[in-house]
Amino acid sequence: MTRIDRRALFTSGAAAALLAATGASLADTPKSGGVLRIAVPRDDSLDRLARGAVFDTLTEIAPDGTLRGELATAWQTDSEARVWTFDLRADAVFHDGAALTAGDVLAVLSEVGRAEALASDRIRIELAEANPGLPFLLADTRFVITRDGQSVSPLQQANGTGCYRVERAEDGRHFRGRRVEGHYKDGQAGWLEAVDIIVISDPAVRAEALRDRYVDVSVLPAAQGLRGLGGVRFFPSESEMSLAISGTVGLPRRIGRGAPLDDGRIAERWWMA
Repeated sequence: MTRIDRRALFTSGAAAALLAATGASLADTPKSGGVLRIAVPRDDSLDRLARGAVFDTLTEIAPDGTLRGELATAWQTDSEARVWTFDLRADAVFHDGAALTAGDVLAVLSEVGRAEALASDRIRIELAEANPGLPFLLADTRFVITRDGQSVSPLQQANGTGCYRVERAEDGRHFRGRRVEGHYKDGQAGWLEAVDIIVISDPAVRAEALRDRYVDVSVLPAAQGLRGLGGVRFFPSESEMSLAISGTVGLPRRIGRGAPLDDGRIAERWWMA
């Protein structure tokens, strides 16, 4: 395949892999609306980005590298960092309309330690060994919270509490997420009306899709003929790039260059400038 499949792009759209942290950012304020289209290779990028759009975790790493609550509003531990309690959001709702409960969280976190519900909105986890970094661990996509421990796949049946519900999807091929109205993150994240992710195996075709404006972001290992194209940015840099991004896309401010701070969070954190 040397030419882009335009029909596939029109019907499916696109989305991208993890943005490596960089000091560069757009200064403008996030704007609501629009569709972000991103082209990804045939690896785990589609699954990772779709999970970040559809599901939440108890905690999350912000673009500036700090830890903050997501489905958890607060947490405490004992002096040994072995027994932890987490307070849960009261306003988180799964895409099928069911409210988040302590049971949903316990079904996912039982592998972490001995877990129990102290109330409908509070859980306790007792670890076999002390772990002061547990809240950071729980931000990992391995611990996305599903309804009563349901599987995260297939994509078309994914049911989470994230900013985007599945509109259509096919594992290994494409995903479209539609913004959830009245989400608890309104005004803080989830700026896009929709996000499209499409798998395009050939990096040259992904570059062509960006150049011809069929997508807004392409996962690329090299500039692929995009040097000098107006408005295109390379991240983290042209010499060490992982993404090529159109100038129409807005990104949150971030710190550092050595760690990926937006793994799977592109859909809820980026916007159309």
